[in-house]
Amino acid sequence: MKFGLAFLLCSYVAETCLPPHVYPVKFDSEYDCLVTGYSESLRKIKEIGEVDINSARMYIKFGCYEVQPENEDT
Repeated sequence: MKFGLAFLLCSYVAETCLPPHVYPVKFDSEYDCLVTGYSESLRKIKEIGEVDINSARMYIKFGCYEVQPENEDT
């Protein structure tokens, strides 16, 4: 079983989230997916910067989800 990772960048001020961003890598375990989700969320928050995060009251939500292997029929 593989896991996919999706992020939502949201704003309390705008009361909305951008469309989901699906991380391009699939993970062999939920643990690896979660660790990457937390580290990439922190990296993105730092990239956006304190001023924009504070002024728009931005936050990031993410989740890991099971994905079917691509070579398997459903």
